[in-house]
Amino acid sequence: MLQALGQLLPIAVAIALSTVPIMATVLILMSPNRDRSSVPFLIGWVVGIAAMAGVFTLGAQAFPAPGTRGPHGSALLGLVQIFIGLALVALAVISWRRGRAHPTEGIPRWLRRVGSFGPWSSFGLAMGLNVRPKALLLSAAAGLSLRVGSLSPESTLIVLGIFAVLASATVSVPIVAAIASPERAETWLVASESWINRNSRTVTNLIVVVIGVVILGNGLRLL
Repeated sequence: MLQALGQLLPIAVAIALSTVPIMATVLILMSPNRDRSSVPFLIGWVVGIAAMAGVFTLGAQAFPAPGTRGPHGSALLGLVQIFIGLALVALAVISWRRGRAHPTEGIPRWLRRVGSFGPWSSFGLAMGLNVRPKALLLSAAAGLSLRVGSLSPESTLIVLGIFAVLASATVSVPIVAAIASPERAETWLVASESWINRNSRTVTNLIVVVIGVVILGNGLRLL
């Protein structure tokens, strides 16, 4: 189980450092709807992470477990991981090139609307953020990593729970902190929004490239 957690840790970090849910969290916490929308957003984010990783974990059962059908089972899992790693790197490169061709500053207009969302809209947004292309690829990588580990159903559920908690930490910690101490939270929320405005695209692309390379390496080891 520890080996499976080790495989999932970089993927959890990549999801945790995804700037869109972090920006949405900051905007919700700075809005008048903070008290009624922040917790539904957090619940939607955690449930979405666990659900997507669970779906891909079930789907990964279609692949033979490593060692059960000779080298071909491991090779097939490795090839899929290589594809996911390359796809993540390609997404980062495309995003970087678009950013250079059409530079934009600040938080996207559509995202600024989340401050006006109610509880159900916030919950739905958080769930929806888990079906972005990058999020789907990372969830698929998580499911394949659990298949490589060949865990029991009980261990798989435990690992998925830990994975969801770690991947959602950058959303859960600010929300809990803001609820516990609203006055203190306001200062660092403003600072966070300013930093994200300046650096979000660069940070996201760099993280995706690094995690893509890690997943690519995991796939190569299975060939």
